[in-house]
Amino acid sequence: MGIESNLDIDQAKSVAFIITHTIKEGEEERYEAWLSDILSLVSRAPGYLGREVFRPAQGTRTYTSILRFDTYHNLNAWAHSDDRKSMVSRVSDLLTKGDVHEVRTGVDFWFTPQYIKPPKSWKQFLLVLSAIYPLTLIIPYLLNPLFGATGPLQFPLVKALLIAAVIVALMTFVIMPRYTRLVKRWLYEETD
Repeated sequence: MGIESNLDIDQAKSVAFIITHTIKEGEEERYEAWLSDILSLVSRAPGYLGREVFRPAQGTRTYTSILRFDTYHNLNAWAHSDDRKSMVSRVSDLLTKGDVHEVRTGVDFWFTPQYIKPPKSWKQFLLVLSAIYPLTLIIPYLLNPLFGATGPLQFPLVKALLIAAVIVALMTFVIMPRYTRLVKRWLYEETD
C-alpha cells in the first residue's frame, strides 16, 4: 500500500504512520526481535515524536505500530528510507499480508486503527466524559469575559457554538492524543 499525499496531510502539524503486520504462526520471537531493532532505528529519525505498539489480541497474529512524526515530510523520508526498506526486507518472509501501512492525521487519533480490537464502549464513554466534563466547566468560565465584551457573542447560539468549537479543538488536537496514550494499557486491556 503506497503513501498518498493530500493537502490536509501536507499541512498537518503531526502525522501518524500506521503499520500493520500479520505474521506467520510460530514466528513471534523473531518478529519481536526485529520490532525492537526497527523501533530503535526509527527513534533516531528526524522529526520522530513517539510510538505505540499494539501486539496481537488473543487468537490473532497481527501487530500494529503507530509511529508519530512532526511533519509529513519527515514521515515520508522515513517511510521511503533505505534503512526502513532494508529492515522490512529482513522480515518480508514472515508477513502473510505484506507490509501494510497508512498515514493518518488530525481527528484520526481518536479512532482505533483497523486490525486493532476497539476498546470497550464503556471505557470509551468514561475516557471521553472524564476529558469533556472539566472542559465544559472551565471553557465557558474562561470565555465569559469575551461574551460580555462584544455584542454578537452575547447570543446564546453563538456562545454555544464558540464553546463547542473550543472544546472540540482542544479534544482533537491537544487532549485526546495525549490522554489515550497515557491510559492506553487500561483502555485496550481485554478484561471486562
